[in-house]
Amino acid sequence: MFYILLQEFIGDLRAQRTRAFLTFFAVTWGTLAVVLLLAFGEGLKRTVRDGLLGAGERIFMIYGGETSKSFAGLGQGRRIRLVEEDLDLLKSAIPDVDRGSISYGRWGTAFQVGKTRTNAYLEGVGPDHEAMRHMEPAQGGRFINAADIAQKRRVLFLGNELAERIFGKGVDPIGKSVVVDGLPFTVVGVLQKKFQDSSNNGPDADRAVIPYSTFRTIWGNRFVSHLIVQPHDASRGPLVKAELYRVLGRKYRFDPKDERALGVWDFIESEKETLAVGLGIQIFMGLVGAFTLLIAGVGVANIMYVVVKERTQEIGIKLALGARRRHIMAQFLFEALTIAVSGGLVGLATAALIVLGVDAIPTADNPAMQYILNPKLSWPIALICVGILVGVGLLAGILPARRAAAVDPVESLRYE
Repeated sequence: MFYILLQEFIGDLRAQRTRAFLTFFAVTWGTLAVVLLLAFGEGLKRTVRDGLLGAGERIFMIYGGETSKSFAGLGQGRRIRLVEEDLDLLKSAIPDVDRGSISYGRWGTAFQVGKTRTNAYLEGVGPDHEAMRHMEPAQGGRFINAADIAQKRRVLFLGNELAERIFGKGVDPIGKSVVVDGLPFTVVGVLQKKFQDSSNNGPDADRAVIPYSTFRTIWGNRFVSHLIVQPHDASRGPLVKAELYRVLGRKYRFDPKDERALGVWDFIESEKETLAVGLGIQIFMGLVGAFTLLIAGVGVANIMYVVVKERTQEIGIKLALGARRRHIMAQFLFEALTIAVSGGLVGLATAALIVLGVDAIPTADNPAMQYILNPKLSWPIALICVGILVGVGLLAGILPARRAAAVDPVESLRYE
């Protein structure tokens, strides 16, 4: 049965070469559009998410704010300023908090090695800062550890771009000394290069990090710039956020519902919003591609109607000789599906080659191009495309096939 259908299909292709080629090309082009739009949409969604996670994952950055409501006899407009002890308070009072770090910050700090001098943002943090903010050290170095905090060591962790600015390209800074505002510090690590499009006080690549205890001892800060906490489960994020206001509100005597009393950067919610926007873009691109493929399906249906019309006498003879209507339907469905699936597979293969080629283009030196030249062809996308192709083939073939099967043998023999 299959061999007979294939022979008839090949015969029809020879008889209708131009029409078959144009239909095949339309399906190929439609598939190519669907796959590329979905792949670029997926790449854009991942890039936006990775850019956010480059600044931190599953964390809350907590800043002191100003009360906007009266509470317990105290007026509005009071300044809330956080201290180191607040981190211990949050970790002990909120069981869902898994990690935490203090952060002091200072702009315009001078860094000097020999005659080379530059200024950058300096931050004093704890060991958990590394995992929460994705500040992994490059090979051969390390981040700030507990011993550095306890002993108030003058050790320095440099952003990769700041290290290059101080020491130049190709120089390993590990173990070397840097004068920071007149005091010598030893470099213990350099940030591993990462993609980051969200930041607080500038990108991590252009900052330096020291132990928060050393920072406080040298510059005498009483209040922290902000605190960072990380819940062990992202699904508990809203509860943890509410607890932050409750616990700190009890200490500083402000209304837990006063959102302006604290500034909270909620990375969990930001990630959800980012993924939702990315998914919306991907759905829009997919719909555009799907409509393009639908037009190709209309082309397949048109050619099948023409084939049915031109082969009316042939269909009538087959029916008169005993062919069943399901055999006639199977013939035209087979032809429609074959054109749709074969053209689609060619389009899918072409799109895959384009995606691999574009993905291989270097974009590290141009962050803007990372959003454009970062298509991702995933298995779900491939399965969606295969499903669309099968659907297009069925829709394009079923109506012409039913029309062919409904031909009256007597009337078809008189058809010209």
